[in-house]
Amino acid sequence: GAQAQQVFRLFGYGFLMIILVLLPAFPSTSLVRERNRGTLALLLLNTPLSPWSIYAGKLLGCLAFTALLLTASLPAAAACHAHGGVSLRGQIVPLYAVLRLLLLEVVVLGLLVSSVARSVESSLRLTYGLLLVLCVLSPGPHQFLQGGSPGRLVTCAEWTRCLSPIPSVMEILHQSDAAGPGLKSARGTPLRFALLTLAGVLIGVVATIRRLSPVHLERSRPAGVITDDQNSRTRLLRRLLYLVDPQSRSGLIGPWTSAVMVKEFRNRQFGRAQWLARLMAVCAIASLGLTYAATSGTLDGGVETIGGIMVLLQFSLICLLVPSLGSVLVSGERESGGWALLQMTPLSTWQILCGKLLSAGWTLVLILLATIPGYLVMIWIQPELTQRITGVVLSVVLTVVGTLLYSAAVSSFFATTAPATVTSYALLILAWGGSLVVWLGREATFGRGTVEAVLRVNPLAAALSLMGVADFGQYRLMPYHWWFSGSCSACCLAAMWYQTWRLKQPQ
Repeated sequence: GAQAQQVFRLFGYGFLMIILVLLPAFPSTSLVRERNRGTLALLLLNTPLSPWSIYAGKLLGCLAFTALLLTASLPAAAACHAHGGVSLRGQIVPLYAVLRLLLLEVVVLGLLVSSVARSVESSLRLTYGLLLVLCVLSPGPHQFLQGGSPGRLVTCAEWTRCLSPIPSVMEILHQSDAAGPGLKSARGTPLRFALLTLAGVLIGVVATIRRLSPVHLERSRPAGVITDDQNSRTRLLRRLLYLVDPQSRSGLIGPWTSAVMVKEFRNRQFGRAQWLARLMAVCAIASLGLTYAATSGTLDGGVETIGGIMVLLQFSLICLLVPSLGSVLVSGERESGGWALLQMTPLSTWQILCGKLLSAGWTLVLILLATIPGYLVMIWIQPELTQRITGVVLSVVLTVVGTLLYSAAVSSFFATTAPATVTSYALLILAWGGSLVVWLGREATFGRGTVEAVLRVNPLAAALSLMGVADFGQYRLMPYHWWFSGSCSACCLAAMWYQTWRLKQPQ
């Protein structure tokens, strides 16, 4: 019975990961692709179909595909039930109910984002980003506030945690949170998840159908109001946000500055100096909040527990931002036609790659600096953790470098940004989440040696092991992970250089 329970957990988390990795690519590209090709206008204006019927067809088409995945999983669930230890009404039926609600939520969210986005790649990024916020970041406030005195803030954090399907699946599988020991919350999470999901689905359906109205097809952007005509509070806020004047002319490119990097900053959305200055301000505010959370949380939950939560939030930020920045470095140029202009310049392949990687690297450095003050406060509270936290920071830096090189290498093998973005997110989530699925089947399906060997390729598991988080600190993952990460980064850099050199040659 205990082994059947372990296999059932492996089965449940595996299908949860498959849904979150594979399913968003289909609904998030459905409506935006129709609108860009002009076929959505034909459906709305030249056919008797109503917006509701068009939306119902898109929704049922995506759900029919996903229903095949759940149907294929029935024999595995039946085998777990036949071995004993797994309840039909208490575990199997609730798990399938949560997975079906998650399927519906992902499809509705993807269609809503697809109706708002202007391009396929932006729709994919926004959909995966929102899912990451809902699934991984929404339980974050609860991890910091649990155990405190009851109040509105604690209640709000408990309900916010229920937006994610992961706590519901953990409760169904009789397992506590992976952020640390003793973090198991009150029961009733699946019911709250169902209520919140159904409410969100209803709002998403209504909003998407309204977006399918023919009025929204050619609606222009509002002209807006100039700053001098707004009230004093708005003018003061804009003066704080616009630290750099957006209308100021850019200076000349210096002799030791990469021209490609400057071109990326000036052409990329949120890449200009004023946006980088605002990003630095946001990072400063986030660092202050994280420092306060780390200080107050350490007094209640222990340094290792708070460190594990910080590592989870930090790697979630890496998984959200790095693939979206790296997957468009080369494929975006090829899709927009800018690669032909780069071929006519005297720039070498190495100069092009350095400029593009630096343009994404500087942005990531500014974002990652937001978590450094929290680690410094932990060192100040418990100085003997200095070596451990230094190893965690080094692992994070290597992870950022490796993930950026990997996503840039994937970008060099695609001519359009949409499949490059999907491939980057899918392979990254499968690599990180797949090894954690093997960890969930420890001591039942997989032995200790197999689990330790698989976790050595996972940077999240390596950072949690260095932090001493329960169930990860028992494995010896260092320095094997650093060697593996460095080798993979070198291979990705070589593959990207070779593919870019091939593309740089005259056609």
